[in-house]
Amino acid sequence: MPNYQVSKKKVIDNKSTFKVISRILGYVVKYYKVLFAVVLVSIIISAVISSINTLFIQKLIDDYITPMLENSSIIDTKMKELNFALLIMAILYVIAVIFSYIYNRVIAIISQGTLKHIRDDMFEHMETLPLRFFDTRTHGDIMSFYTNDTDTLRQMLSISIPQMLSCIVSVIFSIIAMFILNWILAIVVIFLTALIFPITRLLVTKSARYFANQQRLLGKITGYIEEYTDGQKVIKVFNHEKEAEEGFNQINDELAYSATKASKYSNILMPTANNLGNFDYILVALIGGILAIKFNMFEIGTIVAFINFTKALINPIGQVSQQLTFVINALAGADRIFRFLSEKPEDDDGFVKLVNCKYDNDNKLVETSEKTNNWAWKYTDKHNQIKYIPLKGDIRFENVFFSYNPNKEILHDISLYAKPGQKVAFVGATGAGKTTITNLINRFYDIQKGKITYDGIDIKDIKKDDLRSSLGIVLQDTNLFTGTVKENIKYSKLDASDEEVIAAAKLANADSFIRMLPNGYDTMLYGGGEALSQGQRQLLSIARAALLNPPVMILDEATSSIDTRTEGLVQKGMDALMEGRTVFVIAHRLSTVKNSNVIIVLDHGHIIERGTHDELINKKGVYYQLYTGAFELE
Repeated sequence: MPNYQVSKKKVIDNKSTFKVISRILGYVVKYYKVLFAVVLVSIIISAVISSINTLFIQKLIDDYITPMLENSSIIDTKMKELNFALLIMAILYVIAVIFSYIYNRVIAIISQGTLKHIRDDMFEHMETLPLRFFDTRTHGDIMSFYTNDTDTLRQMLSISIPQMLSCIVSVIFSIIAMFILNWILAIVVIFLTALIFPITRLLVTKSARYFANQQRLLGKITGYIEEYTDGQKVIKVFNHEKEAEEGFNQINDELAYSATKASKYSNILMPTANNLGNFDYILVALIGGILAIKFNMFEIGTIVAFINFTKALINPIGQVSQQLTFVINALAGADRIFRFLSEKPEDDDGFVKLVNCKYDNDNKLVETSEKTNNWAWKYTDKHNQIKYIPLKGDIRFENVFFSYNPNKEILHDISLYAKPGQKVAFVGATGAGKTTITNLINRFYDIQKGKITYDGIDIKDIKKDDLRSSLGIVLQDTNLFTGTVKENIKYSKLDASDEEVIAAAKLANADSFIRMLPNGYDTMLYGGGEALSQGQRQLLSIARAALLNPPVMILDEATSSIDTRTEGLVQKGMDALMEGRTVFVIAHRLSTVKNSNVIIVLDHGHIIERGTHDELINKKGVYYQLYTGAFELE
């Protein structure tokens, strides 16, 4: 197997480790404080009973068996005492079983419940993140937070941490019991046991490094699978199956290498610790025998008890060392999760709200809880007076500059306006900045310089939820969710009636094909609507936007995936949908923008032409050449 390079840096530094552990314990304490106390009590009781059991061995040999062998006349008396001691031990064992049962039930509740709360927080936080976060990461890597990383946490919370706590408590009580028996032999046992630590630490360090690399590669391979599963048609069209396999095999080989190394070092921990422990047993027996025979320091039962205590120390060291690799692996996964949870949410410093209004007797706008077709922007002016500005859909760009990253400017000094009811079309090659402009209207991204106003209000002052509620958007890529056709259309307006849904579908010319589906509007859709054609999926997206009935519509290549015949049907619905609204249209098919009030031609973030279709044709510039076929959009 190739010698892949694995980072020798710490999986996570001590400061990060402390933060991660603190956040995990924060969940446990917040939701399961009492149950966690029950777990600790159960572990302590089990450890105490285990230590008592080992001490009982010493008592059994020195106080009962040896005296009865030396003096047969006391057998009856000693047997009664022994039977009573055995009864006490049996009761203690029953108690241990009960607490073991309670412990296992409670730890399952704590571990699964904690993971549930973490996943809840992850998804809730994900919904607050800006679009930039998702544009810079693969979907597979994000999915890995919810699958691979949380699975490592599950093992740590349900197995590793409880077992380590049990081992640590067991070691503490074993040491206390040893000092009660004989402090000299206790020091000998502790010293011999301590010699195992350097070896186990070395194995733990090596396995932890490979476990961390394994976790990173799991996220990478999940992203690769997700990406190439979505692209199967493209792969087959261009016969790239072999190249796809080679790319997968490379990542999979690295993953297999790291996983094998991690498992190798992890799996030899327990046998190594146990075999080293066997030498400790021999040395304890030898030293104990010398101290007992030569110096008459204690009886044979004490030596037997110490040999058992040695085992009680050696086994936990092996178990803790083995679980420690999984804990470090889980901490690496938890670190990824908490970094994800620490991602900065989308900024929203807006204070202007969109409210439902009506006109009072003085013909003034006032806020109302009733559902009306009148909307207004509500804000408080510098004199602390509440003002209402009617929602009309007047959008203006004033000397706007924008870049996704500091090294490359996308839009250069863009100034344009769309009056209420106007249709503005953007034309230009791929990368010209058409979609970027619509993303700025939604505030998916914020501009670096300039100003964008909506009904005279700087959009930075409008709360994002309210801003987006006033905008309808139909994207080039359709997004349908698992659910009925009706539920997918209602996604834009959850409280819409069936009549409103049907009316929106008719407006988008989707009603006829919907009624031909097996269950009509109640037909279930799966896998993003794979059972539907691309054109049908787009029609549902248009119906969804129509249901929202916003004053401003953004159509981003809305008909690019629809055939010419379907486009004719859609265009009729779109014309009705656009009536009386401010509309921004992006289209490669120039026939769809002929009736626009203004057509803006973009090139590398610059506006190079603007005007009506006839004006631009007469100008015989870039638009003319595009329209007549002299140039083609790329």
